[in-house]
Amino acid sequence: MKFVENEIFSAALVGFDMINGPFLKWKASISKGTPKINLEDFATNFYLAFRGGNDGKKPRAILYDDFYIVAFPRGLELCCLFMKPQGIERNIKELNKIADKIIIKMESQDEDDPTDIEEKPKYGDIDEIKRLINVLLKEMEMATPDLRKYFNLSNSQIWKIMNDLESAEQIKRTGKVGRTIYWGV
Repeated sequence: MKFVENEIFSAALVGFDMINGPFLKWKASISKGTPKINLEDFATNFYLAFRGGNDGKKPRAILYDDFYIVAFPRGLELCCLFMKPQGIERNIKELNKIADKIIIKMESQDEDDPTDIEEKPKYGDIDEIKRLINVLLKEMEMATPDLRKYFNLSNSQIWKIMNDLESAEQIKRTGKVGRTIYWGV
């Protein structure tokens, strides 16, 4: 990455208060004719973007349409350099073309993949699945993942069905182990 010092148009230090959270400590304008950014409004957003997340999974820079930010942590504070990229438009256009090619390639692979679970449940009629779930749950309690596998449904499909049945008061939640919900009549 080529760096030109005159790309920097502003700098700011975002501090962190244990009670109030992130706040703008100071800002310095370095050059004129650059994008206007209300740093007071964005201090929290910038702080969370650069300091949130897992260790080792934090961004070092974020690119916006008119500027980019490079941030350097210092204790609980965050020093942000606001920069005007030079000549990046061509690179973004090239990256956009590459992204379009990848999307088209991946979508064509998805259409060819017969193992897609989202297609249709093995029981075509949702009302029939609801009826069978009622019959199964009269016999025994079952967990959501077991019902999902039994009827070959996706997570969103089984939860939609279970919520419909629960709203209609045909089934109820009988227990929870970890994140798994158990259902009965």
